[in-house]
This record gives sequence, C-alpha cells and structure tokens, in this order.
Amino acid sequence: MIANLSELLEQSSSRHSHLCPRQVLGVRMGLAGLDILGVKAPITKFNALVIVETDSCFADGIEVSTGATIGHRTLRVNDLGKIAATFVNVKTGHSVRISPALDVRQRALLYAPREKRHYFAQLEGYQIMPEQELFRFQEVTLQPSLEAILSRPGMLVKCSNCGEEIINEREIFVDNKILCRTCASQGYYLTSCRPVIAYENLSARKA
Repeated sequence: MIANLSELLEQSSSRHSHLCPRQVLGVRMGLAGLDILGVKAPITKFNALVIVETDSCFADGIEVSTGATIGHRTLRVNDLGKIAATFVNVKTGHSVRISPALDVRQRALLYAPREKRHYFAQLEGYQIMPEQELFRFQEVTLQPSLEAILSRPGMLVKCSNCGEEIINEREIFVDNKILCRTCASQGYYLTSCRPVIAYENLSARKA
C-alpha cells in the first residue's frame, strides 16, 4: 500500500496547490474501504458505491484512491459536514462507514515527534499511522436502502407542477400527484417571483 500511497497523494495534490492532511485521510480511507469490500480500483457501479459526508478536498482523496465518480454513479455526496465515508458492496449490500479516530490529531503527533507544527505533524503522521489507529470502522444500514439509492434503469417521470423530468425515482407523491422535490418543498432553492427572462438578459440584470 505504501508504494502506491505516494502516487495517489501526488494525484490528489495535483488538483490543488498543495497536499493537506484531509487529502491524506481521503486517500487512505479510500484504500481501507476497498480492502474491506474486497474490490479493486477503479470501482464500478456493479460492485461498489462510496458515500462521502463532505465535499471538501477530502473527497478528492477518496476519488483518486477508489476511482469513484459522480458521473459513473459510484460516488455520492451526502453533505453532513464530516470527514467520513461509507463503502458499500453493491452485490452483498454490506456497508461500512469509516471515520477518523476521535483522537487522531493528537495521535498523529506521536508519529512525527520532530515536527512541532501540528498541521505538518498531521500531514506526516496520517501517512504512516496503522489503519486501526487512524480510523474507526462501523457496520451500518443504509437509509434509504441501497435499492432506493441506485434506483432502476430508465425510470423517468414528469413533475405535474413544473413539468420538468425526474429520473432515478426521485419523485414524491403528494395527493396522488407526482412532484419533484423542489415543488414538494424539499429542494435546495426557491424560485423567483420574477417572470422568466431570456438567457442573454441575465448578465444585464445582474449589472
């Protein structure tokens, strides 16, 4: 693992201006997750799913070590603001959540005794700490279920309110009507009361 680790860290850091401790955690967590599931990178939608709990540079570490991507439906972001990820064996449904040990920052200092700056001690320590000291491992049950998360191929309906298409069975039924989550007040935005305007007029309105 160590021989491969430096290459993966380089790939992760190339997406940023530097390598940080959270990227190291992401790369090592991805490798640990693959080992638990018994699969190799790059994972596919037929053998594994990774759910990360933040969208920070930590997620880049997960991506480069597992090969998981949003576009291939092998990576999902459920933003809980936590440096953690759940690794799912799609064939068996076995799911394991991995998170840093609660005392990981302090423990990292023991592996870099010459480094007095905590940030750089963590950067160094996280690369060499044994996995059992670095992480916590929890078997979990997905909610919603794996079947609901993955959905079925070709599922497509239209929202009875806004008319937009909904894929992957993400619709909601309200009073026997098919609604998208936004129209059911479960979206991430509110629509404006202003009339619809042409695209070329948007920049002028901003000004």
